[in-house]
Amino acid sequence: MRERAFSPDRMQFAWIWRAVWAACLLPLMLLVAGGLRDALGANPIEHITRATGDWTLRLLLLTLAVTPLRQLTGWHWLVRLRRTLGLYAFFYGCLHLATYVWLDQFFDWPGIVADIVKRPFVTLGFAAFVLMLPLAVTSTNGMIRRLGGRAWQRLHRAVYAVGVLGVAHYWWLVKKDLTEPIAYALVLATLFALRLWHGRRMRRTLEAQAA
Repeated sequence: MRERAFSPDRMQFAWIWRAVWAACLLPLMLLVAGGLRDALGANPIEHITRATGDWTLRLLLLTLAVTPLRQLTGWHWLVRLRRTLGLYAFFYGCLHLATYVWLDQFFDWPGIVADIVKRPFVTLGFAAFVLMLPLAVTSTNGMIRRLGGRAWQRLHRAVYAVGVLGVAHYWWLVKKDLTEPIAYALVLATLFALRLWHGRRMRRTLEAQAA
């Protein structure tokens, strides 16, 4: 007999959601604590920029991992955490951009525009953020109803493009040790492969049922 997939009740899910919410906020709290203790290293701005960028990409990949995990485990309730993870990815992306604009460039808009045009890793990072904006704006239940389910799903498939741009942004930024960018690229490639595998399996199942 097939074992029933774990499905939390309302109270259990509330605690899971709180734990995820707190875990997502923890990196920011550690950055703030490090800043107050003057423990961000010799170049605090670089440390903050790197940390916020890392957590943007990590949370983005976690967001993309929700659907494959749901398909593999049967834990359909995981989908209810995807919005939280996605919005936190956008939040850290905003902090990453704000650190660059404010602490690194001091609101030098001509210099920022020149950076976007001339430096490929900045171009890719900015493009990723621009694509994240409509995804964050349309993440509410109200926007899902206004757009309609199918149109909303088509729009939010852009999150995969954001993932590619985010990994490429990091890869292009790193000069020597490519270990972390390669690790992120492998995770993203695995998530793409799982999505394609599941799609093919579903098509074969439908074809078999129709035969």
